[in-house]
Amino acid sequence: MNSTTLFYIIIAIIVINFIVDKVLDALNAKHFNDALPEELQDVYDDEEYKKSQSYKATRYKFGLLTSTFSIILTLAFLIFDGFEFVDNIARGYSDHPVIVALIFFGIIMIGSDILTTPFSYYSTFVIEEKFGFNKTTVKTFFLDKIKGWLMMAIVGGGILSLIICFYQATGKHFWLYAWGLVAIFTLFMNMFYSKLIVPLFNKQTPLEEGALRDKISAYAESVGFKLDKIFVIDGSKRSTKANAYFSGFGSEKRVTLYDTLINDLDDEEIVAVLAHEVGHYKKKHIIFNLFASILLTGLTLYILSLFISNPLLSQALGVEIPSFHIGLIAFGLLYSPISEITGLIMNVFSRKFEYQADDYAKNTYKGEPLISALKKLSKNSLSNLTPHPAYVFMHYSHPTLKERIGNLRK
Repeated sequence: MNSTTLFYIIIAIIVINFIVDKVLDALNAKHFNDALPEELQDVYDDEEYKKSQSYKATRYKFGLLTSTFSIILTLAFLIFDGFEFVDNIARGYSDHPVIVALIFFGIIMIGSDILTTPFSYYSTFVIEEKFGFNKTTVKTFFLDKIKGWLMMAIVGGGILSLIICFYQATGKHFWLYAWGLVAIFTLFMNMFYSKLIVPLFNKQTPLEEGALRDKISAYAESVGFKLDKIFVIDGSKRSTKANAYFSGFGSEKRVTLYDTLINDLDDEEIVAVLAHEVGHYKKKHIIFNLFASILLTGLTLYILSLFISNPLLSQALGVEIPSFHIGLIAFGLLYSPISEITGLIMNVFSRKFEYQADDYAKNTYKGEPLISALKKLSKNSLSNLTPHPAYVFMHYSHPTLKERIGNLRK
């Protein structure tokens, strides 16, 4: 195989992936106006359902625009040797492989973010604003951008630098050291994400004493789940959409409730949602996902180690000087079909886990408050209640609302 063949394979992967995504999106869009199933009739009234249909159609059209822009930009960058152009700029500042890679990825990442910022701005301040979701100020929007860039530079740049150093020092065995580094980082982030990263973007406060905290504590005690750290996050700072999540292990274990969740649901419903999250913890889903992620990372790095030294990877992107960072880009593009398959497998597990967590909540607390909570959350986010089965299979990490209600009422 020569570099030209490899180049056309990369183009084919990008185009086929785009076509498959757009076909799935179009199939899903055809179901936007379907009549609601009987068990979901009470989620929306007629006016709310029309609003939901309008929101879905607007997001679909906007997604079509942004994804088309993205693929045109990507193909143009490949066809007109954009990677070689950026690589030459980076090499103009240094000949050290780590410095060159950092400058290269810095230009790519920040340049890409700047080009897509108008779309992100429109999504936030026009679409989300129109449908009543947006609470983000312009100041917060741009501060988030700057903080994201800094995080990318410090964390992403640090990890990339170490991986390249491992490659320079150990050659094809670098993947073992890189895997160890990523595994340690993943475990660390799972433990301390809420304590170290979240405060950079949101304010967290302990849930105040009162009826809700008492009910949560009583439930946690009834299932033998030690839970001292219950926090409320100011999600309403950016959106009206609600969420809740667990993070950490051992002494760092905590539950975080969005203030929007507390405002939207009653106490019984909040405890039922929490019982679902406890179910994930008790059923070891969090541990499974963590170690599956680490194992998949190891597999990816091992496969990368088999190909990264081949100059064809760099040459396929129009860069004559072989390098780790160019090879990494080419490998990422070639690996995307495998990544899609592993993503599908993880989604199958995830949907199964959601049923198990729902069953746990139903058996240790109550099913009906969880059903009413799920309906309220779907209504408040104008969720699609009639998605196409193929779209669900390819993209959903959770079963549909109809499927979850059917399971909870068994």
